[in-house]
Amino acid sequence: QVLVLSVDARREKGEQHTQSGFEVTTMGGRKSTGIDAIWWVKRAEQLGAGEILLNSMDADGTKEGFDLEMIRAVRKEVKIPIIASGGAGKVEDFPPAIEAGADAVLHYGILTIADVKAELKKHGYTVR
Repeated sequence: QVLVLSVDARREKGEQHTQSGFEVTTMGGRKSTGIDAIWWVKRAEQLGAGEILLNSMDADGTKEGFDLEMIRAVRKEVKIPIIASGGAGKVEDFPPAIEAGADAVLHYGILTIADVKAELKKHGYTVR
């Protein structure tokens, strides 16, 4: 678990056509790579990545919740832990991300850690 692959992914746009419909991006989601995000996380797991930090560029900054479809698609293909990032705006956004397959969740300082932990515990999740 020492090696964490950070993946900025979004639904494909423009001319690119990936098999999964999710593509890896660079430059904070501004530049398309044409690389299928699901293929990339599977390959990373095969190469020894211990965790995936999955940041949905579609949800990032929206404060409307995590990209549950993307989390489910990645969880379906990899067994290593997934850290979901991008989109959280309220404590109620966190339990659905865990239900979708995330092992951990991140947010950008708009909520207190204690409030997020309390919400997850309320839904029966173990919190460290």
